[in-house]
Amino acid sequence: MRATNLRFDIWLCLLLSVLVSFIPVKIVELLLPNAYEDYVEDHTVAEGEIGGVADESFYRVQNVEDLLSHDTFTIVSKGIEYQNRGAGYHDGYYMYAVTLPSGEKIAARINKDSIQRTGETIYDGDSILPVGKIVYEDLTKDEYFINQIEYKEPLSRTDFYIDMLGNGGTVSQEDYEETPKMLIQIVSVIVAFPIFHMIGAKLGIFPYFFAPKQKKSEWD
Repeated sequence: MRATNLRFDIWLCLLLSVLVSFIPVKIVELLLPNAYEDYVEDHTVAEGEIGGVADESFYRVQNVEDLLSHDTFTIVSKGIEYQNRGAGYHDGYYMYAVTLPSGEKIAARINKDSIQRTGETIYDGDSILPVGKIVYEDLTKDEYFINQIEYKEPLSRTDFYIDMLGNGGTVSQEDYEETPKMLIQIVSVIVAFPIFHMIGAKLGIFPYFFAPKQKKSEWD
C-alpha cells in the first residue's frame, strides 16, 4: 500500500489551526456549566409525573393485566434486574426489557434519575422504577430494535411499551459538554486552515492551491 505524505505547508497550517481552535473551545467551556444547569432543570421531572419519582400512592403492577388496567403505575424490580434482560435504541431512546413480577417482559423507557433504591447498593434490595404509562405502538416495525432488545428473550408484548421517561433523563455534565466542544473545534479548524494557507501563499511562503489569475496588460 502506497503511503501519502502531506506537504509541509499543509501540516503547518493544520497545526496552527488546531492550536487556534483551543481558544473558542475554552470560551465555550466557560459558558457550558450554566447551560448544563438549565438543561438539568428542563429535564428534571416533578414527583408523581411520568418519569418522576413514584410514591406509595402509585400502584405496583404485577403483570400485563395490571398495566392495561391502570393509567399510571410503577414497577418494583430486584436490584438492577430491570436493565439486565435486553435493551435497544428505538426512535432515539434507549429502552430496556423490564421483567414484571409475573415474569412477563415489556419494553420500557426509564428515567434513571427517578429510580428509588431500597438496598445499600444498586445490586441488592429493590429498585422502585419511575411513574409510567402505556404507549401503544407496533414495535415489530423496527426490526433492528427488536433484534437488540430480544437478544436474550422475547418480549411478552410488542404492541406497546412503557414510558417511564417523560420529559426527564439527563446525561452527565462531561457527556453534555463533549459534543459541542468537539463541534466547535472541528469548525474552527475548517475555518482557520484556509485562512492560514492563504496568508502564507500571499507572503510567498506556501505554494497556492489554486494559482491566482494573472491580470492582463493593456498591451495584450
